[in-house]
Amino acid sequence: MGGTLGLVTIGQAPRTDLAGDIGPYLAGVRPVEHGALDADDFDGPDGDRTREAVGPEPGEAPLISRLRDGRSVLLGHEALAPRMRDAVARCEADGASATLLLCTGNFPPVPATRPVLYAEPLVQHGVRALTGDDPVGIVCPLPAQRADVERRWSLLLPGTVRAEPADPYAGDAADRVAAAARTLAHRGSRWLVLDCIGYTEALRAAAAEAAGLPVLLARALAVRLATEAALG
Repeated sequence: MGGTLGLVTIGQAPRTDLAGDIGPYLAGVRPVEHGALDADDFDGPDGDRTREAVGPEPGEAPLISRLRDGRSVLLGHEALAPRMRDAVARCEADGASATLLLCTGNFPPVPATRPVLYAEPLVQHGVRALTGDDPVGIVCPLPAQRADVERRWSLLLPGTVRAEPADPYAGDAADRVAAAARTLAHRGSRWLVLDCIGYTEALRAAAAEAAGLPVLLARALAVRLATEAALG
């Protein structure tokens, strides 16, 4: 067995929707998983107050993640920052030699004693290396994220960037992802990126079948690259 890789979700751990997909990517490292919202209560009379406390500020592009029971929650960067620091510290206490933040949102540096890896640059630079100058279609979770996602990806990719929303946590997620993939293909994209850790290998397959294009999966790119750091 090699090193230990900390996995920090911006929702709650364990992420049972993640475990089956990422096992083959881990290549001999031991995963330890903690969530930014592990100590938060989303049930009963306090649930609405908790959602308000962790939600996005007015005008802020929201994030979305998964709770332990499968429900989803909208999140803001400011509310997440101290919770993420705590989750990283818990990973390090469990022996993590490196920790991956499992979100493709843009976060400031998290204080830590060992390397902290951010999914967004891992995914973005991996996509840049693979797609060259081709037009790229980005599937993001929410309509409110579309403009911000197009802006951030356009700063990095030389080709045309278009985005379409499809919630990975919806009951009909496969149909939504397939529809977004078809739209992006019809608009000229040559590659597709499922730009949220919530998108699964099954959703990658749905997008590929619908669009007939190569599909890059955020969770696969991020975890494969982070594994190299943990082994090192």
